[in-house]
Amino acid sequence: MAFNIVFPLFPGVTQLDFTGTAQMLTYVPDVQLCVVSENAEPVQTDCGFSILPEFSFDNCPPADMICIPGGPGVFEAINHQPLIDFVARHCQGATYITSVCTGAFILGAAGMLEGKRATTHWGYTGALKVCGAEFTEGRVVVDGNLITAGGVTSGIDFSLTVIAEVWGETLARSIQLRMEYNPHPPFKGGHPSTAGAEILSEVQPFYDKALAKVLGALAKRQESS
Repeated sequence: MAFNIVFPLFPGVTQLDFTGTAQMLTYVPDVQLCVVSENAEPVQTDCGFSILPEFSFDNCPPADMICIPGGPGVFEAINHQPLIDFVARHCQGATYITSVCTGAFILGAAGMLEGKRATTHWGYTGALKVCGAEFTEGRVVVDGNLITAGGVTSGIDFSLTVIAEVWGETLARSIQLRMEYNPHPPFKGGHPSTAGAEILSEVQPFYDKALAKVLGALAKRQESS
């Protein structure tokens, strides 16, 4: 039987959170990638183009693994109850519960981070405690069956970690080679620890505002629950 990996999408999702992860996982034998939106209608990504899911919330197969991508749409998605209910329902039966980037806050809204070690995009780590999680340094953090990843491109590292965890390191390494995942960025700077003060000072104000928006969305959810 196929191993179902469910990707719930929402308006404003960061496409690479989803597509980078899905591209690696699609090479695992006997895996079915179940891309789902509320009504199986196209979902506009943060890049402007849309993705057409195959499933709706009503007909999506049960998840063996659920993977929640992030993106600017998370600010609204945190309080979209049909999405949160769908995630909570599929998490109950899933063997693995996972997220990339700010997708962690959708898991948090569904009550899946309480008492867990987790990570998210560096600009949002300060909000994890609101979800009951303990922020843990790492591009990918594994706590039992919960696996969370940092920002955007870490979804590729995440997928290889998941493949090694579930199907073995040999398969993970073969997929890494097949995809020529051998990153050599032209300069350091993908994390505050390496970006340098000048670049960080330019970028930080954006994430200060974004963090406030996540905290506001989480507070709104707590008030309504």
